[in-house]
Amino acid sequence: MEKKILFPPLNEQMDLIRRGTSEIVPEEELLQKLEKSIKENKPLNIKLGCDPTRPDLHLGHSVVLRKLAQFQQLGHQAILIIGDFTGMIGDPSGRNTARPPLSFEEAHENGKSYFEQASKILDKEKTNIVHNSEWLGKMTFEDVIKLSSKYTVARMLERDDFTKRYKTGIPISMHEILYPLAQAMDSVAIKSDVELGGTDQKFNLLVGRDIQREFGIEPQVILTLPLLLGTDGVEKMSKSLDNFIGINESAKEIYGKTLSIPDNLLYSYFVLTTDVANDELKSIEKDLKNESVNPRDIKRNLARKLVEMYHSIEAAETAEKEFDNIFVKKGLPDEIEEFKIDSGMKSLEILDLIVTVGLAPSKSEARRLVTQGGVTIDGEKIDDIKEVIILDKNKILKVGKRKFIKLNCI
Repeated sequence: MEKKILFPPLNEQMDLIRRGTSEIVPEEELLQKLEKSIKENKPLNIKLGCDPTRPDLHLGHSVVLRKLAQFQQLGHQAILIIGDFTGMIGDPSGRNTARPPLSFEEAHENGKSYFEQASKILDKEKTNIVHNSEWLGKMTFEDVIKLSSKYTVARMLERDDFTKRYKTGIPISMHEILYPLAQAMDSVAIKSDVELGGTDQKFNLLVGRDIQREFGIEPQVILTLPLLLGTDGVEKMSKSLDNFIGINESAKEIYGKTLSIPDNLLYSYFVLTTDVANDELKSIEKDLKNESVNPRDIKRNLARKLVEMYHSIEAAETAEKEFDNIFVKKGLPDEIEEFKIDSGMKSLEILDLIVTVGLAPSKSEARRLVTQGGVTIDGEKIDDIKEVIILDKNKILKVGKRKFIKLNCI
């Protein structure tokens, strides 16, 4: 006997699906799919393609992953597609130039790491993991020609990033034009009912609808989500721009970085990165408009929630206590890593010292930290990149806002 799935009522499903969503195309079809799903006791196939170019996930990635998790909570089938084949092409979405392709091995390994981290958000046991090399790798050149015949160059050039590059004379390679078609074949292969993606993926998702139709499959509904701005409040969150909060980072890093978010982004962060109830969201929105409420208190609330989500309540309490000790009381962390200075090493220039203890990957990065005023020795700011540090006694080296190391010189 088929197991009865207890789907929530249609209106409850739509309330959760709409939360934080930019666009549903077309919403009428989603309503029809959900009604049919409830009537036939059959979950919808919800597709999310994973870009394996970077194995480290941050809160920006969590936005779409959390939406996939919400569909899981509603009783639907989450399908995470690891783009080990498309990763070898390189997705040009939202870029002025082509993204460097990966080797098959790199894409596969990054995909493993992606899912391990994504499991902090998704129900691991209820997520169907597939690799698109399973079907794309089997296509012949004849198959590719037939697929290409189903879409026109004119339609492809409607895409914003292609249009900009074409007008400015930046080359567009043929393999980039094939990328949306390859992603569309993923939707054909798994018979996707709904595909999720950032707003920068809208074109690719729409191509999926068109190609499914060409193969006689009911077109997927596309659901786009906002691109989360990073801690700088200007650019979308990105590891390369160093404006990210990693979901695998330590509790103190997540807490401290969250407190650096601009006040005007607080509400969107609560909506897109947490599970706070709608009533609490309304209260937060009201408090943010109330001049008598300090935004810092709301920010601390967000920081605690994020640490609780990716670590624990205890870790959140410890991270908050340590932050207050360092930045409010101007104290030191309870635990500081030690670095044993070689007995023959009597002195080092500050840049060499920072690199030697591992608090910067290179002298150029160490120079940037010093010139930005982010380096102190025993609480004294170091301004001169040529300053020589005498290693005659134990010292506390601080680099940036939250990195401390005890120089054991004795």
